[in-house]
Amino acid sequence: MALLVQTVKETGRRVMICHVLRYAPFYQKIKEIVADGKIGDLINIGTIEEVSYHHVAVAFVWGKWRQRKTNPIMLAKCCHDLDLICWFNTGLRPKLVSSLGGLSIFRPENAPPGSGERCLVDCQIEATCPYSARKNYIDYNFWDFYAWDSIEHIPNPTREDKLESLRTDNPFGRCVWRCDNDVLEHQSVLIEFENGSLANHQLICATPKGDRRIHLVGTAGEIFGFMKEGTFVVRTPQFTNCCSFTDEKFDVNLKGDMHGGGDLRLVNDFVSVLLGQKPSLSTTDIFDSVNSHLIAFAADEALLQQKMVTITEMNGG
Repeated sequence: MALLVQTVKETGRRVMICHVLRYAPFYQKIKEIVADGKIGDLINIGTIEEVSYHHVAVAFVWGKWRQRKTNPIMLAKCCHDLDLICWFNTGLRPKLVSSLGGLSIFRPENAPPGSGERCLVDCQIEATCPYSARKNYIDYNFWDFYAWDSIEHIPNPTREDKLESLRTDNPFGRCVWRCDNDVLEHQSVLIEFENGSLANHQLICATPKGDRRIHLVGTAGEIFGFMKEGTFVVRTPQFTNCCSFTDEKFDVNLKGDMHGGGDLRLVNDFVSVLLGQKPSLSTTDIFDSVNSHLIAFAADEALLQQKMVTITEMNGG
């Protein structure tokens, strides 16, 4: 990362990391309100990411992001959330990071009675198990584009091809409680910025529904909402009437592509910047994006060493 930043400084090239949530209408509108000073100066940022039970299983238990040494989950899954935190605090450097977390669900000792090593080979509870490979990847087609990498050499694989793959060498056919995963399932990260403001991000896995929540508190009000619902509330105090406040609700149109409608908006913005047009409020460069990555690495170090980690300034921007 340091080498990339240094190269950008030396060459003047533009590097934009695809932090797609910046372009989701839900977060864009919140950013506009914060930038306009509607809730004053930010003093606390709280974000929560809930990863559904089937999503965490396919990506972080069976899948390619299951190993902590190469893909700490705060980087692999929450880099977008950490970027949002830095984006709302634009111009402020993260200074201190602490973190707690653990792996408590998908462990061999938690395997239900009757479960086996492979889902479709020696499992007695496969028919009723919520993590059944047959149910998720064949019957329901949940995340099936992950599951069939190992048989991509077979054109138009049949149902029997898929079943045979899950029974034999396909990693997605293993018992979800008996895999080689060691990434965390839940983690909380506390960040202090150079102006003393605080931020906290919580990752919670294996929830019934995947979603993201946000709560911003400023010197003149607060914002809270749910991304999947596309709604948030701006709450400001009414000092002329003791103990009263005003709520303004926003309902953002979430129709469009994935990631809250941010994917294609990101591409459009990138092309516009390359064409020399004025960067949007969402546009980032490596000097911004580096901070969220530094937080993710610092969080992993803080958790492993059970200490507060100081982030060394790298961006130089």
